[in-house]
Amino acid sequence: MNKTVKSRQAAALATPTDLGANATKDISGGLNILLADVFALYFKTKNFHWHVSGPHFRDYHLMLDEQADEIYAMGDPIAERVRKLGGMTIRSVGQITKLQRVLDNDAEYVTPEDMLAELREDNKQLTANMRTLHELCDEHNDVATASLIENWIDETEKRTWFLFEAGRRSGG
Repeated sequence: MNKTVKSRQAAALATPTDLGANATKDISGGLNILLADVFALYFKTKNFHWHVSGPHFRDYHLMLDEQADEIYAMGDPIAERVRKLGGMTIRSVGQITKLQRVLDNDAEYVTPEDMLAELREDNKQLTANMRTLHELCDEHNDVATASLIENWIDETEKRTWFLFEAGRRSGG
């Protein structure tokens, strides 16, 4: 490989931004952790979608598929925001595994009630984590990332609500 090609490969992807280096580092880092959580939650939601059973199968199956699509749709805007800030984003499943805070569920069988409760708690925690990231954006005056996070919080709260209502026992 010639020297020119090597120097281009080693060059930073210097995306122009008016935010400082600390903002790029801090917010990109937080967004990458969020991205890892989003992919982990997406896969867990699809896992439960594929394996749900019981008398409410159709309702839960369809709801989890819709929620998985909504979660997946967050991924690209998160990664693109990292790049817009001049940061580097996740490159592999291994990196997701290192960063994710959403726990996997590899159990062979999970009751539908436990699926809904686990996803409800995961979505609740995702909301709390996004609020913390929003505070970091406020500290660095990154209104664009904060604005995106506000929409994702609203979507995540809606998922939490649906999972709560779907998991309610009648009369309780």
